[in-house]
Amino acid sequence: MISVLASAFFGTFLIGKSSAQIADQAGPPNVLLFLTDDLAFHDLGPYGNQVVRTPNVDRLAEEGMIFEYAFNSAPMCAPTRMSLYSGIHPVRNGGYPNHGRAYDWVRSLPDYLGDLGYRVAQLGKSHEAPWKSFNFEFLGGRHHDHGDGIDLELTKVDQFIEESRGRPWCLVVTSNQSHTPWNRGDVSTYRPEDVWIPPYLVDTPETRLEMIRYYAEIEYMDTQLGHCLKVLDESGETDRTIVIFLSEQGSEFAFGKWTCNEMGLRSAAIFRWPGRVNAGSWNDTIFQYVDVAPTLVAAAGAKPEEVADFDGKNMLPELLGSGIVESLYAYGVQTSVKTPHGAVLGPTDVAKAKTGPYASRSIRDQRYRLIWNIHHEETYFNRTIERGESFKSWVRLAEEGDEFAASRVSAYRNRPEFELYDYSNDPWELINLAGNPEYDEVRQSLFQELQLWMYQQGDKGHQTEVDATKRTPQKGERGGEVRSDLEVDI
Repeated sequence: MISVLASAFFGTFLIGKSSAQIADQAGPPNVLLFLTDDLAFHDLGPYGNQVVRTPNVDRLAEEGMIFEYAFNSAPMCAPTRMSLYSGIHPVRNGGYPNHGRAYDWVRSLPDYLGDLGYRVAQLGKSHEAPWKSFNFEFLGGRHHDHGDGIDLELTKVDQFIEESRGRPWCLVVTSNQSHTPWNRGDVSTYRPEDVWIPPYLVDTPETRLEMIRYYAEIEYMDTQLGHCLKVLDESGETDRTIVIFLSEQGSEFAFGKWTCNEMGLRSAAIFRWPGRVNAGSWNDTIFQYVDVAPTLVAAAGAKPEEVADFDGKNMLPELLGSGIVESLYAYGVQTSVKTPHGAVLGPTDVAKAKTGPYASRSIRDQRYRLIWNIHHEETYFNRTIERGESFKSWVRLAEEGDEFAASRVSAYRNRPEFELYDYSNDPWELINLAGNPEYDEVRQSLFQELQLWMYQQGDKGHQTEVDATKRTPQKGERGGEVRSDLEVDI
């Protein structure tokens, strides 16, 4: 196993064409990046769900490349997005707490691609700060969907593409779905008895009822994606446009959002570039959201290493089948703190939680994930525990003596210092191997790599969590005060 520092020293190993050779005479490609909200990767057809209806996601998968092992950097909205747009992991870019802000030196897609002649815009949910670091041309949108009125003004997609003719463009469309409250879509098209309950969840009537509401939102999101693809086709720009579909972090069901579990950090990632990316292909290279920015910079014809000090890698050779990118690990951070003035920076509920910070760090290779729960002596708490009807039903079932429900409730609330999972034998994380002597070498090796990465990121563990309270945006730096009708959510 090659260490993080060694990988950084030797750089990414590439075989194949350079970025300049990849850019053709037709000029740099357009980019349509479609980002969902709180959607578990396994709840999409291309990743195995046979119940939820996602014809447009299915179409992209048939026409593009699916990354089997795609991961975000943090299982919360704002840190995920700031790392995605900047190509820099959350602690190093400063935006690691939810509703936080990146450091002033951070640049992002509007800068990287704007300097290369692109028009770069965002339509939909905006959850980044400060704006000078994420200076998208903002086309409007809600930060949080109440289920009333127009959620996403999709006609802006038509207008943007038409107005951008003659120059390369990048449009980021950020849907509010499937973030709670699940209030969009036609719930009547799904029956509770037909949904699929993944093995890591407890199958109760409440779980099934919440699942159909969640499924309806996913299907609604798919229609939004469908509109974008239809407009692209009608504009004649499809063949020269890279379309990227990302599912953000996991859903609000237990062991998803706000956790460094697989279902919190693993994501869906589909790339389509007609004539360049092999249609219907799968890629098993580890891909991280921080890889998106350097990859798009390379696709635009520039050298990523000359544009920014990215944490991510240029994955273009993997997309084009022209080379191999060495990607050994994916990393994740979860920060849960509350500020002195009561702003929520993570899942901890200010009014009810008695705990202090709760932080986790994670490393994942092709087979194993190690989670380090830095504040394991605390009882984990979040909005799923407080408000989720499905989780409340698990608790009731556990109190009635159901052993599986009791084990799931305990595993969610009371976390050991280390969790180690072997996905070749346990894809749903039901068996923690961290205390098994047979896996000591695996645990120690991964922990060493995790600590090296934390050092490179400037991550000091507990002290970094304490310092998270300093990362709150100043007035006027967040989307609701400048660009949208933001209501703070978690």
